[in-house]
Amino acid sequence: MVSVALLPQISSAQVIRGMLIGGVNFTQVDGDEIYGFHRQGVNLGVGAMIPFTRNWSVTLETLFSQKGSYQAPFQYFEQKDTLGNVIAILTGEYDLRMNYVEVPVLIQYTDKDVVSAGVGVSYGRLVGITEKEHGNQVTTTTVSNGPYKTDNWEIIGDIKLPLYKSLRINLRYSYSLAKLRTRDFYNIYGEYIKTRDQFHNLFSIRLIWMFNDKGKSLQEQREER
Repeated sequence: MVSVALLPQISSAQVIRGMLIGGVNFTQVDGDEIYGFHRQGVNLGVGAMIPFTRNWSVTLETLFSQKGSYQAPFQYFEQKDTLGNVIAILTGEYDLRMNYVEVPVLIQYTDKDVVSAGVGVSYGRLVGITEKEHGNQVTTTTVSNGPYKTDNWEIIGDIKLPLYKSLRINLRYSYSLAKLRTRDFYNIYGEYIKTRDQFHNLFSIRLIWMFNDKGKSLQEQREER
């Protein structure tokens, strides 16, 4: 973190580099018995980069990020009561959509002003959720009532490459540090199978437009004094 004493120097030296961010998440939820990054969502926001040296910098972002899981229908099974009446149709379809406001913080290393690689953590707050099973909405799944946790911490790996002038292409991988929920699973006959913890697992492809990307680092500013 930047000390309070340095903040006036950073402001006057104009070393902060702004970021306008837009991209797509390819997501799945590990532990939901559905495999593949089939849920897509937007990844939008702004950020600020503070370069301490020509190679090292810290980045802070504020994002709106959509995550979840999806499985298309793959079966047709009628659940019946003891009188033979159909009480449910099981198709295997699953649709989970989760909206987060996130604040990632990363430490980055830039090699020869070309490739930037970084690692960091992100805090996310759940602000919206819908869950459907077999085409029917799960009405008990809400932001306030759960069963998904409203707080989400993730670890991040990040690579940026120059694309055109101040435009960068960014590849990012994220994984939950703590479980989203714990869920029991049952077969189509209602028999218990297993219990699993669930975690976000996603890749992001983003475009980043940099502002003041040719500015000098804090170290370079100090050396000029």
